[in-house]
Amino acid sequence: MRGAKTLALPPCLRIDAMENCPGFGDRIRKTQAAALAAIDISVLQVNLGYRCNMACSHCHVDARPGRDQMMGEETINAVIEVLKNNDISTLDITGGAPEMNPHFGYLVKKAREAGRRVIVRTNLTIFFEEGMGHLPEFMSENSIRVIASLPCYTEDNVDHARGEGTFKKCIKALAALNSLGYGRGSADKELDLVYNPSGPFLAPPQKALEEDYKRELKKNYGITFDSLYAFTNMPVGRFRDLLVRTGGLERYMEDLISAFNAENLRGLMCRKLLNIGWDGLLYDCDFNQMLGVPVHPHFPQHIKGFDYSRLKNRPIAVGEHCYTCTAGQGST
Repeated sequence: MRGAKTLALPPCLRIDAMENCPGFGDRIRKTQAAALAAIDISVLQVNLGYRCNMACSHCHVDARPGRDQMMGEETINAVIEVLKNNDISTLDITGGAPEMNPHFGYLVKKAREAGRRVIVRTNLTIFFEEGMGHLPEFMSENSIRVIASLPCYTEDNVDHARGEGTFKKCIKALAALNSLGYGRGSADKELDLVYNPSGPFLAPPQKALEEDYKRELKKNYGITFDSLYAFTNMPVGRFRDLLVRTGGLERYMEDLISAFNAENLRGLMCRKLLNIGWDGLLYDCDFNQMLGVPVHPHFPQHIKGFDYSRLKNRPIAVGEHCYTCTAGQGST
């Protein structure tokens, strides 16, 4: 197997000229005496497109209502064939707002018929768009694991980050999911929330933050959920642009690098996940997709050429943005 490929990053993300800041690939080789590589494909993560009903400031996808990159039916069917014919336990559906893809329901049903677990990453506010009111019931009927973005448990903070009225919609959506049995400890109705920092700083300790979320949401709104994931913002897409405009990119990268935690290497999602772009191209993760860096060129590049036996042990393409996933408690 050839070594892992280092990304050719845009100039605004390159830090190899910064004093005492090693490249991520070099850091990994010094830490574990080998390049980063996949060890399995237990999760097929599919990005159904970049269209979204929101335009959040931290979004690495640069998703927004006007984007027209959407996965078509032919590629959807290729994904279904891969799920049916390979030992991949989980389909992880993301976007944009993946529910806006007209083939979303078809993909979910076919994946469930194939016996695969389905995760949907949602912004919750999509439930209130025209034609989307059925989503809570649809998710419940198909035992979808819901991973929902909620950047804080207070109305002011959420509305400041994502727009006025967002928090109330999120609470209403969570209440609808709770009424269907979500967020109450059932493996078939798992509801997890995601916290992202509101600025260029690392996420706080996940366990303590989860306790705060559970206490405040239960006390003030009667909302329950299963787990909280505290993800540090990736310096990619819209968040990267913000860092560049405000002159904070180099400082942010220095903070990520100084917080490198070798213990996180064992749990990096790219080691057991393969990401599929809206056009069917293969990536090691959704962040590499946004940077336009597919899997190593000596391996299949498109879902139509999928080869489980080869791809499950592929080298991982890395770059300085990967420090986000190894900083502090990690973002996996």
